[in-house]
Amino acid sequence: MSGTGSDRPPLTAEQRRNRKLGIICAVTFFGMIGAAYAAVPAYKAFCQATGYDGTVTRAKAAPTAVVDHTITVRFDANTNGLPWDFEAEQVAQPVKLGETKLAFFKVTNHADHPVTGRAVFNVVPEQAGAYFRKLQCFCFSDQTIGAGQTVEMPVLYFVDPKYASDFETKGQKEVTLSYTFFPATDAKAPPETAR
Repeated sequence: MSGTGSDRPPLTAEQRRNRKLGIICAVTFFGMIGAAYAAVPAYKAFCQATGYDGTVTRAKAAPTAVVDHTITVRFDANTNGLPWDFEAEQVAQPVKLGETKLAFFKVTNHADHPVTGRAVFNVVPEQAGAYFRKLQCFCFSDQTIGAGQTVEMPVLYFVDPKYASDFETKGQKEVTLSYTFFPATDAKAPPETAR
């Protein structure tokens, strides 16, 4: 015997099938692991692109036309795990479809040190998410509030005029924009304090 392994008998048909099946199972296993890691960012991108599940989309520019159809936008503000008071400065605003509106929120940090938070948001009813657009929002980045500091934060938004013609939203006279601030757990160095 030479000891090189070349003296092995050839694989039987059953052994070749088992080897092929093992390779397919391994590729499927690792493919599923990769798909699981990709699912969260893919789902987030899908929701932001379509407004699915009440996800608000970011707009690059305001619409050029305003429709004489008014709805009421209500505001909701919450915190989870932060020593902050967070509130909307207005309970609701009447908004014509296509009209750019400005809403303000106020945050007070009751801690004795700067705290960084991140706001997540959605709209109700969920179908309105496809038409609710933000031009400027504090929710696009982490916010660091200094010790004892109170900060006013604006949101510049509009509701797309197509809202009035979609069969799922045309009868809806009210939309609620809701924010919840959570601690920003992946903040590297403290960003510049909000003003």
